[in-house]
Amino acid sequence: FLQLQHNNCISFCRICVITLAEAHPLLQNGKTIKSINYQISANCSRLQNKVSGKSKRGAQFLTELAPLCRISSSDGEEYTIYSCIRGRLIEVNENILSNPAILQEKPSTEGYIAVVLPKFEESKSITQGLLTQKEYEEVLLKRLNSSS
Repeated sequence: FLQLQHNNCISFCRICVITLAEAHPLLQNGKTIKSINYQISANCSRLQNKVSGKSKRGAQFLTELAPLCRISSSDGEEYTIYSCIRGRLIEVNENILSNPAILQEKPSTEGYIAVVLPKFEESKSITQGLLTQKEYEEVLLKRLNSSS
C-alpha cells in the first residue's frame, strides 16, 4: 500500500486503484459524507474523462498532485483527494456520486475513487515505494504517538 497523506494507491499489475486511507478523517469519528464532486475547475471535470483503445487514448494525464475529486462532509469540512501518482486516469467511480456512504462502508473495494495507469517507465519505482500493511500500521502508530 502506498500511503501519501490521506489516500491509498493499491497497485495491481501496473494499475493503481485510489481509495481513502484508513487514517483519512472521513473514515474517523463518525463523519457523514454529504457530497462528492469530480468537477475540479470550471474547465476540468474528471467525469468527462473518455478513454478508448489499448493505448488509453483520451485519458486525462495526472500528476501526483492533481486533484481527483472534492468530498464534503455534513459538518462543513471539504477534503480534496489527490491522485498521489503520475499517470493516465482510466476511470472514476461514478457509483459513489449516488451512494457516497460506500466510500466509508467499503473504502478499499466498491468505495474506490479512481483507477490510474502509471507511466510504464515509472511503474517499477512506484511499486518499490509501496508499504506493506504492517509498515502502514507502524506509520499510523508513530503518527498517533507523536500527536498525543
